[in-house]
Amino acid sequence: MRNFFHKFLPSLETVKSQRWLKPFGNWLHHPNLWHLHRRSVAGGVAIGLFCGLIPGPLQMIGAALLAVSFRANLPVALVTTLYTNPFTIVPLYMVAYKLGAWVSGAHSGVAVMQPPFPELHWNSLMYEMWDWLVMLGKPVLIGLPLLGVSLAIIGYFAVRVAWRATVVLRWRARKRRRTV
Repeated sequence: MRNFFHKFLPSLETVKSQRWLKPFGNWLHHPNLWHLHRRSVAGGVAIGLFCGLIPGPLQMIGAALLAVSFRANLPVALVTTLYTNPFTIVPLYMVAYKLGAWVSGAHSGVAVMQPPFPELHWNSLMYEMWDWLVMLGKPVLIGLPLLGVSLAIIGYFAVRVAWRATVVLRWRARKRRRTV
């Protein structure tokens, strides 16, 4: 799997030679940002899952800043933010709303009427979505960070466990080949 991804990732020398990356100096030259190993990839997935819930085009900027800050794999963090798209963002925000309403006690025995989803038109899509999010209010403001942190923790440990399981299976297969 690592060999598959190495075909698509730039080398550290390629990154250093890019003229438009020179202003960022040594920030982008840390090896963990580009190498594929268990901790770096798990961190990149966690950062990408967390930043994927940031509204709009700020997802990748946030993921890049956090990946550089935490020395996680930068390309993995950027690509992982793509799990949110026009088809998945509304269900994810609804889950965040329900989580936020549950945590904040917005239900508290009273039936809460969920704001109706707006009728979307291409010419005013962003405006209508923003109004809908404002109507959701406090539960979304509480639920989005909770959902983001939950997804990040689950993603981090899922990658660590899957990576470890893959390594153990390869060790066992190699041991079987040597004994035959």
